[in-house]
Amino acid sequence: MSSGPQASPVNTMRELLLLRHAKSNWDQPGIEDHERALNQRGEAAAAAMGGFLQAQGLGPDLVLCSTARRAVQTWQPAGERLDTRPRTITLDALYLAEPRRLLDIVRRHGDAAARLLVVGHNPGLHQFATRLCGTGDPAMRTLLAKKFPTAGLARIGFDAAAWAALPLGSGALLGFWRPRDLAAIAG
Repeated sequence: MSSGPQASPVNTMRELLLLRHAKSNWDQPGIEDHERALNQRGEAAAAAMGGFLQAQGLGPDLVLCSTARRAVQTWQPAGERLDTRPRTITLDALYLAEPRRLLDIVRRHGDAAARLLVVGHNPGLHQFATRLCGTGDPAMRTLLAKKFPTAGLARIGFDAAAWAALPLGSGALLGFWRPRDLAAIAG
């Protein structure tokens, strides 16, 4: 029950893509949280989401990625599926960041990117997504509010001239996809 790119067409000046890191491996005793790697399911989901970004024409201009191993390993195969290679900045500040911090990071690092992708973590990424979206398809917003799963992707549009002026609640949820939705969209 996901809505594809046809959802809520909005003439936006900025788009924010929020990608939660893919499923990570919990079977490694003694490994610090920051260093947990993706498991096989996570690797497959990350690659599939990158293929989806490419197929839908949603390649970002700039990527801000948490320095956590699982976030970097999510973006690497996803980014490899794109025809173009966006500039990527890894930031320690994205690791387990709260919504207010995520907003500050987007405002500070968004630059001139029309489409910005952030690879991060829950619970902050989920809370950030729900706080940004003031409009959008109600069923899709309800789905997002329930859960932002691993390798989930939210697409939020803004009528904002610059990232620095981005307020909470000003976004329109244009799409929300979970890895399990991709097979239905493709076929």
